[in-house]
Amino acid sequence: METIINPKPINKSNFSEFGDVITTKDIKPIEINNGYAKRFDGIANLDTKEQNGEATISIFSALKRNFPMKIDMMEKHPLGSQAFIPMKETTFLVLVAPKGDSPVIEKIQSFIVPPGIGINYKPGTWHFPLISTENMNFLVVDRKGSGENLVIENLEEKKIVLKY
Repeated sequence: METIINPKPINKSNFSEFGDVITTKDIKPIEINNGYAKRFDGIANLDTKEQNGEATISIFSALKRNFPMKIDMMEKHPLGSQAFIPMKETTFLVLVAPKGDSPVIEKIQSFIVPPGIGINYKPGTWHFPLISTENMNFLVVDRKGSGENLVIENLEEKKIVLKY
């Protein structure tokens, strides 16, 4: 039997179980630099300190995905959060499942992330790697340090398809 996953628009409420929606919407900025800039605080909860980890910033150069797309695996990072912020206006997708020993197929959800927004996965959230709708770069805030921070679950035999 095949499981079809159809993405839905993301918002702070429907994504809160999995992490943060990174946006300035509904956040009151602090005026800085003599009024030439605004600072938006508290837009994501970075969590990288487990087992003395620390935050690192990198750039992922993502290739465009084709749809429908077979979901053959999911991964989680039990020791740290992971944020993805597009480096230009774009739409991308996320595919997630709640924390647990392994992803529960019936609880997999997918979200459409519109231009101008990023996401931050909570530690332990099951997710598929970056699903870009075009070839482009993403700024990634991740955990570096000792400890096992990558768990991969093979889903080859589950016949899961993401449609978009």
